[in-house]
Amino acid sequence: MKTRTHEELEEQFLLERSLAQRLLSAPRAERARVYGDVYDELFRQVPNHPQLNRDPRQRAREVGQKLRLVAPFLSPDTKLMEIGAGDCAFSIKAASLVRQVVAVDVSSVITTRVDSRHNVNVVLSDGISIPVEEGSIDVAYSDQLMEHLHPDDALAQLSNIRRALRPGGTYVCITPNRCTGPHDVSRWFADEASGFHLHEYGISEINALFSAAGFRRLRYYSGGGGFYLPISRRLLEAAESTFLRLPRRMRLTMRNWRLTMALFGVNVAAST
Repeated sequence: MKTRTHEELEEQFLLERSLAQRLLSAPRAERARVYGDVYDELFRQVPNHPQLNRDPRQRAREVGQKLRLVAPFLSPDTKLMEIGAGDCAFSIKAASLVRQVVAVDVSSVITTRVDSRHNVNVVLSDGISIPVEEGSIDVAYSDQLMEHLHPDDALAQLSNIRRALRPGGTYVCITPNRCTGPHDVSRWFADEASGFHLHEYGISEINALFSAAGFRRLRYYSGGGGFYLPISRRLLEAAESTFLRLPRRMRLTMRNWRLTMALFGVNVAAST
């Protein structure tokens, strides 16, 4: 993919910031519609957006690496649901390993870019609801989704995901850690996420939200590049606390280190 200029990044940042404010200020009753509207507008106005112009080989590598985290929870009889499926590359790749895939997204613009597959069903959501039968999903998966939700909607969506899962089902969630952020386009222009990452989370927040939504067992993993190891939540919380006490300049340097990114990426498998 062609490297974007500073001007192109700034254009996206200003648009995202404006659209994000529109979403943050939308009344709850209207947010279901606004989710789809703002993402469709973003993809229409930013045709060079990375999600629309990913290098196929790089994207294939990324999908393969994330699948290594999810694969231990899958079997040929699994009904898998990907939330925030985007280009559906993960859903299509995983389809050969499972019985059926449901790919959920808010944007009709990006999901129309993929071919249909016989065991991949693309459905549109309002960003909060999960439009599947209750208790029908074995494994749910999302990557870079929670941070895009209005913070007032996060618990509602998690509760809907839990209801979609069968008893004993698992939700594998990947989201960036706030202590090494911001992780959206505002990373180049601001100290806090102010684009389409409406709220970035730390481990304690994630644990509290998932527990409040009714998930009973939470397992955390650190790693990247397809290699993940289980890690204690207490250890992650202690590492976050230590990192956030460092001088700002040191944190800005360290957040780009591979070890830092591997340690602090929020990778959680939550079971019902």
